[in-house]
Amino acid sequence: MPEASDHRTALTDLWRAHMASPFPPGLRGAERAGIDMVLLDASIAGCVSSWLNHAGSPDTRRLEIAERCVLELDQVLPLLTGTEEIEYFRRLRRMAALVSLPEN
Repeated sequence: MPEASDHRTALTDLWRAHMASPFPPGLRGAERAGIDMVLLDASIAGCVSSWLNHAGSPDTRRLEIAERCVLELDQVLPLLTGTEEIEYFRRLRRMAALVSLPEN
C-alpha cells in the first residue's frame, strides 16, 4: 500500500495525464461488454475529482462507484484493441484503484 504522500502524488500525476488526454474517438458512444465507455470515464473522473478535492476521503458512495468501475474495467480492457484506447483506460483503472485504497 502506498504512503499517503505517494498515494496523493500518484493520483495527482495520473489525473493530470488524464486531463491532457483526449477521450479515444472510436469509443465515443460505444459500449464494451454492455458498459458505456463514456459513462465509465465520467464516473471515475467524478470519483478522482472528489477524492482530490476532499483530502483523500471518499464518501461511501464514491468508494462503491470506484470499486465497481475497477471491476468493469477488468471486463472491458481485454476487449480494447487500439494502443491509445488501452493506455487511456489502463490509466483510468489505476486511478479508480487508487481511489479505492485507504490513504494512510
